[in-house]
Amino acid sequence: MLYHILYPLSQSISAFNLFRYITFRSVIAFLIAAFVSIVWGKRFINFMKKKQFGQVVRDDGPQSHLKKAGTPTMGGVVILGSISLTMALCGNFTSAPLLVTLFIMVSYFILGFMDDYYKVLKKNSDGVSAKGKLLWQFGTAGLATYAMLHFDVIDSKLYLPFLKEPLLDIGWFYVVFGSFVIVGSSNAVNLTDGLDGLAIGPIMTSAASLSLLTYVSGHTEMANYLFIPYVEGSGELAVLSLAIIGAGVGFLWYNSYPAQIFMGDVGSLSLGGVLGTIAVLSKNEFLFVIIGGIFVIEAVSVILQVGSYKLRQKRVFRMAPIHHHFELKGWPEPKVIVRFWIISIFLALLSVATLKMR
Repeated sequence: MLYHILYPLSQSISAFNLFRYITFRSVIAFLIAAFVSIVWGKRFINFMKKKQFGQVVRDDGPQSHLKKAGTPTMGGVVILGSISLTMALCGNFTSAPLLVTLFIMVSYFILGFMDDYYKVLKKNSDGVSAKGKLLWQFGTAGLATYAMLHFDVIDSKLYLPFLKEPLLDIGWFYVVFGSFVIVGSSNAVNLTDGLDGLAIGPIMTSAASLSLLTYVSGHTEMANYLFIPYVEGSGELAVLSLAIIGAGVGFLWYNSYPAQIFMGDVGSLSLGGVLGTIAVLSKNEFLFVIIGGIFVIEAVSVILQVGSYKLRQKRVFRMAPIHHHFELKGWPEPKVIVRFWIISIFLALLSVATLKMR
């Protein structure tokens, strides 16, 4: 809104020319999102307590988590609400990549909201069925990826972070590939959201890495210099990424241990989908394995646990996802969280370093 209203006035008032710059709007987006989420977060927590909309804790999880039952949930409403308001003020809606990403964000927000609503209303941990979730996720991701290719927002080539040239062109099969990246990211973040503040930390570090990658991929000269694919309009995703970080900081104010509110599926599914979409739009699908390494580790731990138990009737970990394994080994919850954050910071820096390795 500020871009579309104030920037055209720059011809008469030169100060408004600032809104032309992605870097300026990114900083403003961070500040607005952080402020709104902190202010709104407290009121949302009080509202959820008043309505007695609390977290339903699974009885097959760590026994130490049973005390968390009743803690307000659906904190993703605060995060996504802050991001939406921020983008309404700071976003450039002529950017096709931004519009596609917001489409995924809204769709997965609705899915997550329905899931959390059923859980809270029925006081159980079932929510929307697994098949229903996947159908919704793949349907939305497939439509978005098809639109990206059909309208030439991106190409169907695959790029590896250490190669200057594309690996291969998979044509329309990219719709399937891109959908798997988006859906996989959404569900991996959802699996990671199991401890106080655990998921939001890697979400912010991933968004920080992607903000830089999208900024350079949307800048012709920088993209050519660094041998990365140029994607027109992808620079606007840097503004969205900073809004995610800002909203995440505000949410962490209340979600840090011991948490006053939980993110819920409304936050984890939508934020995971957004990160995966940004990775696809910036052509960093494979690099995202490093960027979101914590999410990958969490998802793989569940796959290994389930696969091993079905094939051998033996568990690989004491409990999956893997953060519960470390809890049952005796690590205090804050130690698990901070150590996972440290790993996510390391992976974020490593991913950015690949820009000069091509």
